[in-house]
Amino acid sequence: MRYWWVNQNQTFRHEFEGGYLWSPKRKSDGKRNAFYESMREVAPGDLVFSFADTRIRAYGLVASFAYENPKPTEFGSVGRNWESVGWRVDVTWQAVPTVVRPVEWMDLLRPLLPAKYSPLLPDGRGVQSVYLTELPAPFALQLSHLVGREVEAIARRETVAEPTVPAEAAHPELVLWEEHIRSRIESDSSLPETERTALVLARRGQGLFRQRVRERESRCRVTGVDRVEHLRASHCKPWRDSDNFERLDGENGLLLTPSIDHLFDRGFLSFREDGRILVSPVAHTPSLVKMGVPLDPGFSVGGFTAGQARYLEFHRDEVLLKSYRAGA
Repeated sequence: MRYWWVNQNQTFRHEFEGGYLWSPKRKSDGKRNAFYESMREVAPGDLVFSFADTRIRAYGLVASFAYENPKPTEFGSVGRNWESVGWRVDVTWQAVPTVVRPVEWMDLLRPLLPAKYSPLLPDGRGVQSVYLTELPAPFALQLSHLVGREVEAIARRETVAEPTVPAEAAHPELVLWEEHIRSRIESDSSLPETERTALVLARRGQGLFRQRVRERESRCRVTGVDRVEHLRASHCKPWRDSDNFERLDGENGLLLTPSIDHLFDRGFLSFREDGRILVSPVAHTPSLVKMGVPLDPGFSVGGFTAGQARYLEFHRDEVLLKSYRAGA
């Protein structure tokens, strides 16, 4: 289990009632933000403390890995400069038994503050530039003790069972977003009917997109399976993030077995330009082994074309769950 602090002054009610965390992917100037990147590090079973209006108001257990999701409509004018698509993490929230103002407990908390990315100043004031940041265990345990015994009991567990929510049921907004894109394509009279059909089929790795990927790829890069009926055409830059050219570009695809396609699509693994596998630390290593992922650091899936390398760079930057390690 890891411990996290989230500042929710503007969005506490929406995220608490909706059962989630949401952040943009980047700052308004397009630069990376370490606290938005933290969304890609949380994992099911992690414990999150919610700070709003100078108080710890709620705690939650993470119920999903991060996934792309449109900005919640309930945010309204809040964060009008934020991107329209960001990261969402599902969280099971509960109000804390005892609402705590950290400023009143700094004699206990100050010595335990993290040296980097602290959510609090030494005087107890919150750091508003911090959205989501990891807490060191001693700080988290002391904070959980202050807000209630039941929270402390959760915090002291070494592991928490992962939720068993089906992936499709857990991400309805993602499905609705893709359906909106599909509907927009189907109603675009400027596109020939054959192209509209090809673009819609490409969403599931079918039709013209699959044909173009097969012109470049003949087997699963990871498992070596070369029977076409057992392979899926997977987008490196996801269909929902691509423009119409990219949705049909054969360079934007790999042939993968269904299990490897799942890992690649969800950001549990990716590939370096030299062909070595990148595995996210949130991936479950025993499951990877059972799914046929070679974990030898020297293993290579082979080289990529310049076009494939460009799309894989997007996958590493925007899809792969963070703080990855190579071949392990």
